[in-house]
Amino acid sequence: MAKVLHSAPRYTTNDGVKNALCAALGSMVVESIEEFGEIVITVKRDSIEDALRLLRDEHAYQQLMEIAGADYPGRPERFEVVYMLLSLTKNHRVMVKVSTDEATPVPTVTTLWPVAGWLEREVFDMYGVMFDGNTDLRRILTDYGFEGHPFRKDFPLTGYTELRYSEEEKRVVYEPVELAQDFRSFDFTSPWEGADYVLPGDEKADIPAVDDPKTTEKPSDTGAGAKADEKAEEKVSAGAPAEEDTEIDTEAPESTENQPDREASEGDVHDTKGATKPEDKE
Repeated sequence: MAKVLHSAPRYTTNDGVKNALCAALGSMVVESIEEFGEIVITVKRDSIEDALRLLRDEHAYQQLMEIAGADYPGRPERFEVVYMLLSLTKNHRVMVKVSTDEATPVPTVTTLWPVAGWLEREVFDMYGVMFDGNTDLRRILTDYGFEGHPFRKDFPLTGYTELRYSEEEKRVVYEPVELAQDFRSFDFTSPWEGADYVLPGDEKADIPAVDDPKTTEKPSDTGAGAKADEKAEEKVSAGAPAEEDTEIDTEAPESTENQPDREASEGDVHDTKGATKPEDKE
């Protein structure tokens, strides 16, 4: 049977890879997980440089594809820094994570991959994570003089400043944000889940029920009956208002088609020309 060659590159499966990498990293590993076809290994913050060097030199993860950040404000160490590695020889990927807070820096990996300098600057700019050993840790995505870190969950959606072009100064100026309307506090709680306010129409819900409700035992108590039906059938008038005798003549005027011509006016008065009468051209 002939061997079929496929154009897609071969890749290494995840079978046994997580256990092998965790065994190689040893005590540097804090947690490891494999979900959705991806291997994620969390290592100690101070050991990130040694862990990535071991994966690069001994397990053929030659390329650093990306450094990403994530913010979890409810955690003591709210920030996660994720390193995404690619093995060109095995066509396999792995992610390595460390966690930190606002004040504790993460060791730089620019000693392993020079491209990490730009990637660490992005994480610093967006999240405010410091990288110890990065000699050029400047903002790279936000504007000059930008305050704060926009990817933090507690950063306001509108920011702190806005810019516009000033016709008076003929330049772009920065000003504090002024909202035409304050943000409303919308409550998306379903009424069936229990809202903390009274919905329209529910203000009578707390009124207790009547102990002795009033009931009617015969039609006369409600005003209904044969007499009421006879009175409802009585006509208010013998005819319509137009049929009543009045002194006003309600006959229609005579047709104007057979009216005689009016007499000519006296004095210097000219009749208006007919709208459809053509003018005589000499």
